[in-house]
Amino acid sequence: MSDPPRPSRMRIVDMLDLADRTVGACLAQITVSEGLSREQWRALMLLDEGTAPDGTDSPGHTMGEIALRAAVPAPTATRMVDKLVADGLAFRRSDPWDRRRVLVHISTEGHAVVTRAAAELDEAFGTVLSDLPGTDRLDLLGLLDRLGAAAGSAERARTP
Repeated sequence: MSDPPRPSRMRIVDMLDLADRTVGACLAQITVSEGLSREQWRALMLLDEGTAPDGTDSPGHTMGEIALRAAVPAPTATRMVDKLVADGLAFRRSDPWDRRRVLVHISTEGHAVVTRAAAELDEAFGTVLSDLPGTDRLDLLGLLDRLGAAAGSAERARTP
């Protein structure tokens, strides 16, 4: 006698993996056309946070912050930033409060790349989510925001 078939259920990890692959596929289309890796994209997104809409007044970030956001070791982050600087997407400047520290800022061209790519990504994800009713989309965005906040809190708790 065989066991009755089990209903197919995805585990949370399976759903998150599927979401990651979906995001990765949409992101790859954009980043490849811009000549960026996923890690460089993450770094540019961080560098663009707090930047004025016209691309000025970039707050700057440390190499440690960039390594953490890009999910790469510090030496890799340094090489990655070297390439962003060489490509004109970022620049380095001494921290005005501590001259020993160097902050990385997004350039106007880097801001333009983020703005252009983010618009394309919003459109791509809009297409992916277009089958969801408006309230479900809002619920999903709210849940993703909460997941991001929880993940950020857990990451900060692990960082010495």
